[in-house]
Amino acid sequence: MLIEILLAFIAGTLMGVFTGLIPGIHINLVAFFLLTISAILLPFFPPISLVIFIVSLSITHIFIDFIPTIFLGAPNEDTSLSILPGHEMLIAGQGYEAVMLSVLGALIGVILLIPLIPLFIIFLPAIYPYIQRIIPLILILIILIMILFEKNKILTLFIVLLSGFLGYSSLNLNLKDPLLPLLTGLFGSSSLVTSITQKTTISKQEIISIKNILGKNKISSFIKCIFASLIASPLCSFLPALGSSQASAVGSYVIGKLNKKEFLILVGIVSTLVMSLSFVTLYLINKSRTGSAVAVSKLIPLLSQSDLALITLIIIISAVFSFVISILIAKYFSKIITKISYSKLSLFILTFLTLIVIIFSGIIGLIIYVTSTALGILCILLGVKRTSLMGCLLIPTILIYLF
Repeated sequence: MLIEILLAFIAGTLMGVFTGLIPGIHINLVAFFLLTISAILLPFFPPISLVIFIVSLSITHIFIDFIPTIFLGAPNEDTSLSILPGHEMLIAGQGYEAVMLSVLGALIGVILLIPLIPLFIIFLPAIYPYIQRIIPLILILIILIMILFEKNKILTLFIVLLSGFLGYSSLNLNLKDPLLPLLTGLFGSSSLVTSITQKTTISKQEIISIKNILGKNKISSFIKCIFASLIASPLCSFLPALGSSQASAVGSYVIGKLNKKEFLILVGIVSTLVMSLSFVTLYLINKSRTGSAVAVSKLIPLLSQSDLALITLIIIISAVFSFVISILIAKYFSKIITKISYSKLSLFILTFLTLIVIIFSGIIGLIIYVTSTALGILCILLGVKRTSLMGCLLIPTILIYLF
C-alpha cells in the first residue's frame, strides 16, 4: 500500500509539472480523463492511490503554472489575474522575482491550511446551511465592492455587465469546458495580442536569492496578504463561481490597495489554499468546488478522517517538492527568455492557445474565444482593471440562484 501511494505521488508530481508548463492544459482535463479510464485502472490500483495522484498533480500544477503564466502570458482560471502584475515585472526584468513571490505565497497557503482545517471542522457544518441561503447576496455584494473601489465606476460597470453577459451565454451553450475559451480569451490572448501590437521587449532578467527577495519585501506585506487570504479563501472554497482568481480579487478589495508584488503573493496563497480547502469542504459537507475535488468525490464518495489526513500530508509534501522544482525551472526560463524574440514567442503561444481551444471546444468555443479576447483588449484600452472581467462567472451564478 505504501509503495502504491509513493508511486502515485511521484506520478502525480511529474504530471503536475507537465500540465503546469504546457499552456492551455488544465488539471481538470487530466482529472476528468483519469475518471473516464478509472474503470480500467481500479482493478489494479485502489481508489486512494488515484486520489493521491490527483491531489499531488493539483498542488504541483499550481506551483509550476505560475511560470508560463508570468513568462509566457498563458494563464488558466486559477492564476489568470497573476498574469497582470507578473507580466509588468517580466518586462522590467523581474520575471524570476515575480515567480518566486507567487510560489512563496503558494507555500504560505499550504502552511495556513494546517490551522484552518480544525476551524473548518468545528464551524463549517454548522454555518454552511445559513450561508447557502444568502449566496446570491454575497456575490452581488462582491460585484458592488468591485465597482465602488474603481475610479471610473461607469466603465467598470459596463465591463462587468458585458463580461457577465458573455459568461452567461458561454456557460449555456453545452460546451464540455466553456471556461477554457472564455478565460483564455479574457486574460491570456488579450494580453498576448496587446504585447504583439505594442512590440513589447523584455529586459534582461535578474535572478536573486530567496533571502534577497524576502529582504526586499516587508514582513507587513506578507501579513497583509495572509490576512486578505484568510478572509477570502475560506469563503470562496465553498461558494460557487469563486475560484482562486476571484478569491484573490475579493481579498485585494477587502484589505485595500495592494502593490504588484503583494498581489502576486496573495494570488499564490489563495491558489493553494482554495484548492486544499476544497478537499476539506468535500469531507465536511460533501460539496465539490474544484475539478480535482469533483474527481476525488467520484473515486471515494465519502472521505474518511484518515483519507483527509493522508490528503493533507500529500498536499504539504507536494508543496515542498513543487517549490524547489519551481525555483529550478524559473531560473532556466529567466536565462533563455531574453534570447527569444518575445513578439514571435507571443505569436507562437497565441497560435497554440487558439489550437487548444479549437481542439477542446470546437467552432463554438472559437467564437467565444475571439469574443472574449476582444473584450479583454477593450478592458485594457479603457484602462479598467481586469478584475472587473470576473463578472463572467459572478453574474451567471447570481442569475442561477435567483431564477
